[in-house]
Amino acid sequence: MSPDQEIELKALKLLEKNPAMSQRELSAQLDVSLGKAHYVVKALIDIGWVKLGNFKRSGNKLGYAYILTPLGVAEKAVITARFLARKREEYDALRQEIEGLERDVEAYSSGVCVDSGSR
Repeated sequence: MSPDQEIELKALKLLEKNPAMSQRELSAQLDVSLGKAHYVVKALIDIGWVKLGNFKRSGNKLGYAYILTPLGVAEKAVITARFLARKREEYDALRQEIEGLERDVEAYSSGVCVDSGSR
């Protein structure tokens, strides 16, 4: 999953939780520039994963709501599954590395010299 896909996934999750979120708030939550947040939202709208709706904030002032479309909800599930699979692979690799390091520490503390192959 590319960094842009991770940003899209985070944006979909944030907009699903808070459809009235402004692009400025979204950019802060995603830790990207306001321009990047605008680009991401526009891309999500253009591909049909999010639609833009109006609502009354207060008085005569209109606000916007970003609503996930059925296609957006389905794609969020697919992206989430890919993200989870990648994180599980990373977790398994890290767990194996930790187990190897624990064996090395145990061997060193018992006075046995072990070459783990990493230098």
